[in-house]
Amino acid sequence: MKKKILILSGGISKERLISLDTGTQVSKELKKNGYKVKISEPDFSLKTNIRKFKPDIIFNALHGQYGEDGYIQSIIEGFKIPYTHSGVIPSAIAMDKDISKKIFSKNKIRTPKYFIYSFNLKRKDLITKINKQLKFPVVVKPLNEGSSVNVYICNKNNIIRILNSISNYKKIMIEEFIGGREIQVAIMGNKTLGAIELKPKRKFYDYQAKYNRKAKTEHIIPVKIKRKKLNEVLQIAYKAHKIIGCKGVTRSDFKFYNEKFYLLEINTQPGMTKLSLVPEIAAHKGISFIELIEWILRDASKKK
Repeated sequence: MKKKILILSGGISKERLISLDTGTQVSKELKKNGYKVKISEPDFSLKTNIRKFKPDIIFNALHGQYGEDGYIQSIIEGFKIPYTHSGVIPSAIAMDKDISKKIFSKNKIRTPKYFIYSFNLKRKDLITKINKQLKFPVVVKPLNEGSSVNVYICNKNNIIRILNSISNYKKIMIEEFIGGREIQVAIMGNKTLGAIELKPKRKFYDYQAKYNRKAKTEHIIPVKIKRKKLNEVLQIAYKAHKIIGCKGVTRSDFKFYNEKFYLLEINTQPGMTKLSLVPEIAAHKGISFIELIEWILRDASKKK
């Protein structure tokens, strides 16, 4: 008998629409294959939905803040029901770009240089600090967002305007800009699944490049790279997956420049939409969408 799956989808983060899409796609696939499925928002109705539906597994299709940062994971833990993807602490670490990058560096994983921006820093002092530590252009990003939400490439002329436009965030990271190729790697439990290269028509692989079909980002698989280098980036992603303590499927985002890989971040809950990368990498390896989802569910059921 097929298990009952409760899908957590939606939420209040800036990635709500992506989460709804992921939830819908996963639900359709599971229903098509005989599973009893219910989709729930992570709101005050969650407890009632769990009590009435009595799911065997919770599929966490949430993205962004409160969905993949350890918050909802800590709530689900209280229900004693297996749930997909990483647990509380790995989720919180991976979502916090400052903490995760410190762990990467400590474990000799190359990552772009950065500093945390203080909003009371005067323009002149900020420009001086960037010129000294990073050089322009730089990347500006919130510490705890996913899907490249509010990520900008900045120069000396527009950086203050952009920083002011995202001043609602408590913490902002100013990061060294690394040019080169965009390569993403998927890890599936204890094995490397594969890699894909992205060639966005936009400046970089931002939110629009990821989720807007009109952006026409080119997906290249297999990645046209020497076997030795491909194995290298797969092993770096696997190492990051393990040192953070991740479970299930993760996707790590790299830049490849001057024959060196730079790990930007690790995503503990990759999207499962029609434009998502992990299902595409899995398909290239002969793993269908339903097989991928069922593997994630089996992996969740093994967790203690």
